[in-house]
Amino acid sequence: MYYNKKTVLFNNGKFLKASKATVNLYGQTLHYGYGVFEGIRAYSTSNGVKVFKAKEHFERLKRSCELVHIPFDYNVNELEMTTYELLLQNKLSDAYIPPLVYCDPNMNLNKPSKANLMICAWEWGNYFGDKMLRVSISKYQRPNPKSIIVEAKVNGHYINSILATIDAKEKGFDEGWLLTRSI
Repeated sequence: MYYNKKTVLFNNGKFLKASKATVNLYGQTLHYGYGVFEGIRAYSTSNGVKVFKAKEHFERLKRSCELVHIPFDYNVNELEMTTYELLLQNKLSDAYIPPLVYCDPNMNLNKPSKANLMICAWEWGNYFGDKMLRVSISKYQRPNPKSIIVEAKVNGHYINSILATIDAKEKGFDEGWLLTRSI
């Protein structure tokens, strides 16, 4: 479980209980994958909890929004401080933090006039532990760089990663390796 009745998240400038958070079902993010995210890690160190390259991750989140025309009205330094506060409120140290920018209700294919920001976190140790990995080459490929903006971390881009992982695990591997199509 990623959250419980005590879990707090940050949504549109406010901290609130995760169980009280809502999202509109008519957003482009849900229907079309038109949103951006990051995958940030926090680690327990001898100097307390440290978020790995927080500023760089939030700058990339902002850049991803710019690349795909999603409004981003947040200050990177404030988001870094907000992330530390979120970890503190949830008493987390070794954690995964996936900020998500998602679009307001809009069922057409136009760019959104407003977007939302949610930051949550949960305890997460080493993703694969300390074991050697068994990796297979996936039958799926990375998206063609001429079909999408591959440097933007867009939600919908990650469907092929999910499919590659599922395929690899069904074949007895830990992970699938996506290759790029030769052009």
